[in-house]
Amino acid sequence: MKANVFNQERAPAVPRTTLTASRKTSLAAGILYLITFISVPQFILYAAVREPNYIVSAGPDTGVAIGGILEIIVALAGIATAVALYPALKRQNQVLSLGLIGARILEASTIFAGVVCLLTLATLRRAGVGAEGLVTGQTLIAMYDQFHLGQGIMPAVDDLLLGYLLYRSRLVPRALPVLAFIGAPVLFVNMALLMFGVSGPALTLTTLAVIPIATFEFGLGVYLIVKGFKPTAITAELDRQESR
Repeated sequence: MKANVFNQERAPAVPRTTLTASRKTSLAAGILYLITFISVPQFILYAAVREPNYIVSAGPDTGVAIGGILEIIVALAGIATAVALYPALKRQNQVLSLGLIGARILEASTIFAGVVCLLTLATLRRAGVGAEGLVTGQTLIAMYDQFHLGQGIMPAVDDLLLGYLLYRSRLVPRALPVLAFIGAPVLFVNMALLMFGVSGPALTLTTLAVIPIATFEFGLGVYLIVKGFKPTAITAELDRQESR
């Protein structure tokens, strides 16, 4: 019995794997970036609310409620991505890193405003405003669509800032931020065409700019989760600061 106790006391401790500060930062940012894609089904969820007579029709408003919740989650996750990356990016350029957080907050505010428009529409419908609310309902939908201008312009601003910081810091393969450099200018053109009411092939072509931007953000999220930051002076400083 004593021998067993002695052996247990002298048994070598099992080493615990700990995450470094840079790995925690990259993992958190990667997860948050993937969360920003959960609102993709909103086009299906909002199909009914875009019907001209929606405000005078009957039925549940479940799609609006779920879509609104998803959009709010995306807005908050968008802000959180910039905050999560800040400890690393500020070592490359603090001013631009703070600008990224501010741009994300501005983008989120347009999402919140759009959700308020749809929830207001659903509330009026439940209140039974009748045919007198048809014009108001169409106005709220138009306002929701106009708030999407911010969601088209601000991601281009966000990803230009983030792309520049990642490209200069070499925290990820440079092919990723290059996607942001390609997609952001075309996304600006697409939003300009929308504002001037241009339609047809030109608008269809520039709308494809969402592909490189979406690929950049989704690819960045996956890379940060699977690989983490590439070893650089920035990651070394992050890890060294945590060990103090």
